[in-house]
Amino acid sequence: MDKLRAIRLFVRLADLGSFTRVAEQINASKSMVSKEISRLEDELGARLLHRSTRNVQLTHVGEGYLQRAREILAKLDDADNFVESIQQHPRGKLKINAPMALGITHLSSLFADFMQVYPDIELDIHLSDENVDLVKEGFDLGFRASSRLIDSIYVGRPLVDFNYRVLASPQYLETHPAINLPRDLKDHNCFVYSYFQGKNVWPIEDGIPIQGTLRVNSTIFMMEAIKKGLGIGFIPDFVCREALLNGEVIEVLPDSKKTSLTLYALYPARHLVPAKLVQCIEFLENWFADNQRTEINEIKGVSTL
Repeated sequence: MDKLRAIRLFVRLADLGSFTRVAEQINASKSMVSKEISRLEDELGARLLHRSTRNVQLTHVGEGYLQRAREILAKLDDADNFVESIQQHPRGKLKINAPMALGITHLSSLFADFMQVYPDIELDIHLSDENVDLVKEGFDLGFRASSRLIDSIYVGRPLVDFNYRVLASPQYLETHPAINLPRDLKDHNCFVYSYFQGKNVWPIEDGIPIQGTLRVNSTIFMMEAIKKGLGIGFIPDFVCREALLNGEVIEVLPDSKKTSLTLYALYPARHLVPAKLVQCIEFLENWFADNQRTEINEIKGVSTL
């Protein structure tokens, strides 16, 4: 027996005073309504109604049960309304982990926009390039940029694709041998990003071994050395965009085949995903879709070598 359904039928019967009217309202048979109420009485071990051919009357027990049943249903409706309100106006805290460079560039603008739309959501953002256990560290959401499919215990939502670019300053290119083919990079000072999966092999064409005088765990740090003409870097769009647009760096080997980088939003697998997290991920997807179109057009307008 569906006890909650039976309680709702009992309250409706008490309000309408007729099995026939209840049956008409719920588009069911009178006998079905009567059987449901009888099952409820059997489970309770008490008679709730005095039945007659013309009407129904509550027993003393039925009156007391009706009062408490109304309270239960009112609280249940209040709980449903609470969930609906949260879905429409999410609130609470979101603890988020994101890569350092991405956090300083794109995500700072993204979450500033997010905070304007959802002022009742409190953000707790941690920037780090190290691979952390989201569940162990209590994160609701994490960002991972990878050139491969994410093999993870988390749910992964792809947000946007970034391109890698080989970059050098105009000064560097003027004072060093020309770079016409990927293999020419072997003769240049190529910087290494510590957390890069390929280590000392850049994924250009079939893979190009490189070496250089700088190894660092921050691509933003690396960009400063590149802009000063000290060497060459293999940098994702979101780090080099401003420098490329400003002419501080120039892309070399633009037509060579390079791996792409996909940004994923990761969150622990749950049966019910909190509304605040659903709203956040939907916002992320829309924000990146709108901004990527603009950035692609801007970068396409920059002359390359």
